Amino acid sequence: YMFTNSQRQEERTGKYGTPRVQYLQELVTQFQNASSEESKERFVANLANFAYDPFNFTFLRQLNVLELFLDCITEPNEKLVEFGVGGLCNACVDPANAAAVTQCSGIPLIIQCLSSPVRNTVNYAIGALYYLCNASNKEEILKPEVVEVIKRYAAAGAVSVSFSNLAQAFLDKHVPEHQ
Repeated sequence: YMFTNSQRQEERTGKYGTPRVQYLQELVTQFQNASSEESKERFVANLANFAYDPFNFTFLRQLNVLELFLDCITEPNEKLVEFGVGGLCNACVDPANAAAVTQCSGIPLIIQCLSSPVRNTVNYAIGALYYLCNASNKEEILKPEVVEVIKRYAAAGAVSVSFSNLAQAFLDKHVPEHQ
């Protein structure tokens, strides 16, 4: 049971458990009220984990969690950036989430993550761009300098095979003349 549906959710939370949307709302509120960076990191990491389950996609939009992730990637704290772009990578598998991120001017923010010193952050950014790239925004994503960076990552197989493979998958799908 990797993904959840309403019936499975009820079985897991029980009759008196907290409904998912309410739980996610509590995480958002706790993040907004958190005073320490460490707490903020924990709440965003938690939200990012929920972002991979299609059951939560509508709630993420409803509760403005995608915007919260975008705010995180503008922070100086590398952990917040990593978890924020990780959440976006997870959520952008869904076309409605991808459209919401695009409408919030998220693409340039995600592109900035490609130059992060944190490997996970770069991985998530490539993944997010992989899902975001479509006919309506490919000019914005497939700028020569962005394609160049991704080509460099694709060529870096010695550094990390998974990293290189992800970058290669991006190029294969979105930069056909690359093949």
